[in-house]
Amino acid sequence: MKLVDEFKQFLLRGNLVDMAVGIVIGLAFAAVVAALVEDLITPLIAAIAGQPNFSTLDFTLNGSTFRYGDFINKLITFAMITAVVFVLVVKPVNALTSRARREPPSDPTTRKCPECLSTIPVEARRCAYCTAEVV
Repeated sequence: MKLVDEFKQFLLRGNLVDMAVGIVIGLAFAAVVAALVEDLITPLIAAIAGQPNFSTLDFTLNGSTFRYGDFINKLITFAMITAVVFVLVVKPVNALTSRARREPPSDPTTRKCPECLSTIPVEARRCAYCTAEVV
């Protein structure tokens, strides 16, 4: 197989395309949440705390400027993204997974011995392990 054909096969695999779509949607979602934090959440917190914009918070030390307000904005953005992903993705997937996990159906050809709880054939009249009579 030619290198070009192998590369084309690699690019057209379902997993790679699904991952690319997920990344694009994730980046768009992150941009929306970042805008939400910068345009709504931060001003709301700032209205309560009295600071109009966190991104302008900084201090200078030996000529170096530390913009800790911008870090606060990004920290709030991260917290919101992780909270939304947890509530909208992780919790529903966990719920679906727990519903899908069920006990396998019991084997109709076996049953439990009432004395020793070992598995014996349904038609057995005596347990092979403890020799108790089974009705």
